[in-house]
Amino acid sequence: MTPAPAVQSIAPSERGLALAAALATVLLWASAFVGIRAADRMLSPGSLALARLLVGTIALGVMVVVRHQPLPRRSDIPGLLACGLLWFGAYNLLLNQAERTVDAGTAAMLVNTGPVFVAILSGLFLREGFPRRLVAGCIIGFGGAVVIGFATSNHGFQAGLGAVLCVAAAIVYAGGVTAEKPLLARNSALTVTWLACSIGAVVCLPFAPQLVHELGTADVGTIAWAVYLGLFPTAIGFSFWAYALARTSGGRMGAMGYLVSPVAILLGWLILGAVPPLLALLGGVLCLAGVVVTRGVGLPGRLGARRRVSV
Repeated sequence: MTPAPAVQSIAPSERGLALAAALATVLLWASAFVGIRAADRMLSPGSLALARLLVGTIALGVMVVVRHQPLPRRSDIPGLLACGLLWFGAYNLLLNQAERTVDAGTAAMLVNTGPVFVAILSGLFLREGFPRRLVAGCIIGFGGAVVIGFATSNHGFQAGLGAVLCVAAAIVYAGGVTAEKPLLARNSALTVTWLACSIGAVVCLPFAPQLVHELGTADVGTIAWAVYLGLFPTAIGFSFWAYALARTSGGRMGAMGYLVSPVAILLGWLILGAVPPLLALLGGVLCLAGVVVTRGVGLPGRLGARRRVSV
């Protein structure tokens, strides 16, 4: 995989926008867990993934046309295929199926191995190295994810098919991020997100007949959640993610994923009235601490590589 070029210094105002985009992504992705639980009562995993990706593709396509975004070069096609197949296609299918067979706490714990895989793949394939703060922050954040998982799990750690699907989702997510990072050095975040989302939608097209059948019996609330998932966590969330990823390292951006679980718990508390256990709140504090460590000011240089500017 082609190494990503070093992130150039950016203005403080742009750095602030990138951080805001990253935090907005966390909020939108956390809300997706609520949406998936609400929509998958009447839509199967494949149907929900296709509906979400079709809505996202249409919304992003309109924005690309309105903003006259240029298309990528032919040399970018392999990276786009990898990102679309892994992150938008496989990840959505695996996560939707996993949430049907594993309780939310266990799923959150296992899927949150993703930032660890992102850090490893970015260090190896994007030549980002392994900064001490990044390694320490990933350990702290993963510890928080484990605490949240055990606190909110109904059955403890389950080493069954659902657990395997969760870990597989984390791995393909990490692969998608690693493939996306070099593309953003040459293309706009909007264009990359639109094309990757389109590829994911094509992957899920075999579920089209099933989606049509299930939409015929779905209620308005289910359809509304599917549209929400396509517009906000997918179209807006992934675009914001790509904008921020272009302005920081893959490892540090991946570590922001540790915030998704505690924010999802908070949203479940506020929206669904699901009061979280005290231990889950402690896990959330650890996740936040891990992200703060990875994105702290005054980072030591990367081990054997040049310092990067973080969001």
